[in-house]
Amino acid sequence: MTFEKELKAALQAVQRASQLCSKVQFQLIDDDTIQKKDRSPVTIADFGSQAVVSSILLDELSNDFLVGEEEAETLRQNDDMRERVFELVKEQCPDMTEDEMMNAIARGTREPDYTKRYWTIDPIDGTKGFLRREQYAVALALIENGKKKVGVLGCPNLPQDFNDSNSQTGSLLYAVAGEGAWMSDMNGGDSRHIQVNSETDPSGARFVESVESAHSAHDVHTRISAALGITQESLRIDSQCKYATVARGDVSIYLRYPRDEVYREKIWDHAAGALIVEVAGGKVTDIAGQPLDFSVGRKLEKNQGVVVTNGAFHDQIISEIKKIRG
Repeated sequence: MTFEKELKAALQAVQRASQLCSKVQFQLIDDDTIQKKDRSPVTIADFGSQAVVSSILLDELSNDFLVGEEEAETLRQNDDMRERVFELVKEQCPDMTEDEMMNAIARGTREPDYTKRYWTIDPIDGTKGFLRREQYAVALALIENGKKKVGVLGCPNLPQDFNDSNSQTGSLLYAVAGEGAWMSDMNGGDSRHIQVNSETDPSGARFVESVESAHSAHDVHTRISAALGITQESLRIDSQCKYATVARGDVSIYLRYPRDEVYREKIWDHAAGALIVEVAGGKVTDIAGQPLDFSVGRKLEKNQGVVVTNGAFHDQIISEIKKIRG
């Protein structure tokens, strides 16, 4: 397999980061935290997750750049939070010193040549889902020459099968360009190939969309559903777990229609999920039907919005979007 070393390191990094995040989610978040809208648990998990991923990649692939969401300065100024993060990180990386942890986090702020090789990490994708003890993901992807090569999604709360109430919770999805896409439990066991569903009849298709309407235009999704004859109620979950549900065939369509003309998506919010869907047989573009371009920086500056499908409805959706946009 190509990128075998990279995939092994990425899986280990995401698994350990996911373990850290799960501990925070179920030990530091309680009803009082939710009522007070206290974001400190997700901040602690964000820093810890990025430190773990960065450290493992540094050990295994020391020459690679990492583009991360978090910078270390906030943590340097907060002794209590830094100590709490370090305790969690030490459980996953026992030999790490506090200085090494801070350097690992700060490593994500370095700017690579985006046209060459780099990793991008979202240490916790789906902040509100995390705080609700619902869906979130640890997302890691390798980009080479602007192309997605390796993608891993750790989804600790995602059922293995939405249609089975007794299904095991926790799904690890991963893909290598040109090689295949797989899903396992969070420990890497019971691995199997995944592919998008083969639904071609719009009446049998289903959307997945964000829980929060602020993240995308639910009204546009409704209009497109009506135009295509889609009648099923949308599945609403947070984070790149939405990509996971398309890749393994739970749903057929994920649309992230922008709320305005200015906003551009962050690369770490889409790189891993987009690769997994594409390798699983689906299609991912922006709302104009153009491929997502990961070669220009921390944002998808050349793209607006995201359309993800099993492939069967893609052109129809792009056509309907053009009508809506005029």
